[in-house]
Amino acid sequence: MTDARPVRGAGVGEAAGVGHAAGVAAGVSEAAGTREAAGTREAAGAREAAGAREAAGADVLPPALAVEGLAFAYPDGRQVLFGVDLTIAAGERVALVGPNGAGKTTLLLHLNGTLGPAVGGTGVGEVRVAGVRVGRDTVADVRRRVGIVFQDPDDQLFLPTVGRDVAFGPANLGWPDEVIDKRVTEALERVGMAGFRDRTPHHLSFGQKRRVALAGVLAMDPDILVLDEPSSNLDPAARRELAEILESLDVTVLMVTHDLPYAAQLCTRCAVLDGGRIVADGPALDVLSDPELLAAHRLELPYGFRLEGLR
Repeated sequence: MTDARPVRGAGVGEAAGVGHAAGVAAGVSEAAGTREAAGTREAAGAREAAGAREAAGADVLPPALAVEGLAFAYPDGRQVLFGVDLTIAAGERVALVGPNGAGKTTLLLHLNGTLGPAVGGTGVGEVRVAGVRVGRDTVADVRRRVGIVFQDPDDQLFLPTVGRDVAFGPANLGWPDEVIDKRVTEALERVGMAGFRDRTPHHLSFGQKRRVALAGVLAMDPDILVLDEPSSNLDPAARRELAEILESLDVTVLMVTHDLPYAAQLCTRCAVLDGGRIVADGPALDVLSDPELLAAHRLELPYGFRLEGLR
């Protein structure tokens, strides 16, 4: 039996009153806009972060991510989240696992304000990133702080060269050219793609595209890196190379994955989301070595895989 602690989510009654979602916002276009507007929103986020640090004490950092009582339903009336609570401290590496339809993607889209009551959608609860509450006046700042690498890198790569793709986020923040150039160089070096700056992204292998998408997020210097199925569609060598890169990064990580060995290798903590609730949360190796827990939530380790060597 495992040390993983069961977590009781809010029931349907507690989440009553949750309305319909307003729909998915266009993340990039909302984060852009005039420099003046972006500066106003980022200043609001900075004030929130400063207030959180002051409230917590000068030497205490606020959590990298704090989700409290989050409930949400889509326009067709289908409720997906039922009072989710999840806190991730700065520097933690947490895997979020669960069966298809558990609500993982819906939760992910709340983290940068694509969905959620604070940005015009309906629902209850709140999300804070590094002490900044996700809201209409802070969404631009939050989207810099939350770096999401989506499952399909082609969703993030759309400019003629690798360098321009990686520079896209910093350029939208209005940073000086010399700062952008430095960020692009450093980000490409961190993912082993320094020699590909002038290459066309769509001529790269799938694994190389994923690393470029990761570089584009790292160039924004996020407070938390969110990885959506990072190992999907990778051959064994590309899977290993990406793991080595992720292990080398000094950044808070939330990994949404069905790849339980990858979660065990790269994360120290594992939360299980099922039916819109966090049903278990504890040390990754304890959670993933509990066969009864895994079976109850349609999770399985690959045949023959053993976790003992990772302890």
